[in-house]
Amino acid sequence: MAALYRLNRTFIRVSGPDALNFLNNLLTQSLWSSARVAYGALLSPQGKLVADMLIWTDEDGLILDVDPARGGDLLRRLNLYKLRANVAISEALQITAAWSPEAFEGASDDPRLAMLGARKLISADEGLDLPDGAEAYAALRLTLGAPDLAHDANIEEVFALEALLEELHGVDFQKGCFVGQENVSRMKRRATTRKKFCPISFVGDAPPFGAPISANEAEIGAVRTGRSGRAMALVRLDRAQEALAAGLSLAVAGRPVQLDPPPWLIRPGPAGEGD
Repeated sequence: MAALYRLNRTFIRVSGPDALNFLNNLLTQSLWSSARVAYGALLSPQGKLVADMLIWTDEDGLILDVDPARGGDLLRRLNLYKLRANVAISEALQITAAWSPEAFEGASDDPRLAMLGARKLISADEGLDLPDGAEAYAALRLTLGAPDLAHDANIEEVFALEALLEELHGVDFQKGCFVGQENVSRMKRRATTRKKFCPISFVGDAPPFGAPISANEAEIGAVRTGRSGRAMALVRLDRAQEALAAGLSLAVAGRPVQLDPPPWLIRPGPAGEGD
């Protein structure tokens, strides 16, 4: 049987006659599909990431499954957007998330990457019997190269495509308007996304959060969350690729590091194109 864990998440329930239209007009993901759970985000009007989330559908409406670091701000923003929409928005305190790296009964694959495991919503009481899955989940997502956007980026720091929403199935380019859509569409159309999250590998403990990554003397990125041997980084991939092609090494405070992009990462063309 799969080993089950509890994940520490904030759950926001959006219900009422206008719930589906309300969220569909705000979030990057289309909510008209029959999928039980989808991945999407709320962006700023400029197209920068406010919060990413899993979006669950049940008989009572929709549940936004978000990191606690972003839950309060997301709830506040949703209430600001509410205006005259006939929706009820509240924090759902009686549920939690069960997660496993493997499939288990009643669970759904993570819509970002099936390799990120399976999860389902359970009662908060059931979750009390499960061990905390934070460490196991962090190790898996770093191995696979998936950023934790609530901790790898500040609010409104990165654009949607820098946050890998395209690769991780978090944006529907065919849907109608959503907040920030114009900038997302422009960056997609012009292929101008040069800076992205990408794992790095190294020997020993992770460098500190925010430590600059350099190629020769040029700073090309910064370390984000990590653990021994591996970390997430926010990197100008075009400049990193150019440096590596020229035979230069990448380093953090003089310590060698290597880019380790996952096979699904969409990489930019040569530096300068579209800048």
